[in-house]
Amino acid sequence: MINAVGNPQTLLLFGGTSEIGLAICTEYLKKGPMRVILATLPGDPGRDDAVKQLKYAGASSVEVIDFDGLDTDSHPKVVDEAFGQGDVDVAIVAFGLDADPEELWQDQRKAVRIVGVNYTAGVSVGVLVAAKMKAQGFGRIITMSSVAGERVRRSNFVYGSTKAGLDGFYLGLGEALKPFGVRVLVIRPGQVRTRFSAHVKEAPLTVDKEYVAALAVSASDKGKDLVWAPGPMRYVMSALRHVPRPIFRKLPI
Repeated sequence: MINAVGNPQTLLLFGGTSEIGLAICTEYLKKGPMRVILATLPGDPGRDDAVKQLKYAGASSVEVIDFDGLDTDSHPKVVDEAFGQGDVDVAIVAFGLDADPEELWQDQRKAVRIVGVNYTAGVSVGVLVAAKMKAQGFGRIITMSSVAGERVRRSNFVYGSTKAGLDGFYLGLGEALKPFGVRVLVIRPGQVRTRFSAHVKEAPLTVDKEYVAALAVSASDKGKDLVWAPGPMRYVMSALRHVPRPIFRKLPI
């Protein structure tokens, strides 16, 4: 239960070794001790380090449960386990995959895998967590989208299309849940300095994961539905959204 001063008591992170997800949990832990549940891929080599990071940050307890995004049949059991010991105040959806963009649109198996993790799994856990929080009568869901989904580019259109779908689903979920006391926040970051983007040349307006985390917590506390990271990225993408396609396809992005 979120306490009298608005601080959550239990966090649930889907993508339990995500650098941005862990940064958001760490930012929340600045408010005080909390229970954290990490839902992460079985055998993920980063599990132990994630637990240590959160305990060092002040978590009162850290639990790890197995979560395989592609195994959607197992998701009801995963969510039941996460909520089995009591209410969850904040659920963070921060898992995803990327791959060589030229391979993705020419390799059916790889394309389907990316879509399965980045979109289908996100919808799956979103529906399940929404049902639990609707029954609670409160809760917050924070979802990591991307500017890549704002206007899908030729350079990474398979990945971008998954983020466009995820973004649309969670914005709609937020509208559906408002009458029941549950809020959903969609975060659209540009490039963030993490392992996920380490292979890509750093772009303008690149930010650190700690910046995204602070923004996520602040925006969720204020009840916002959508934020950009950093804020000026909103205006960049707004302009790009209205560029005619013949010109857009020639831009070096």
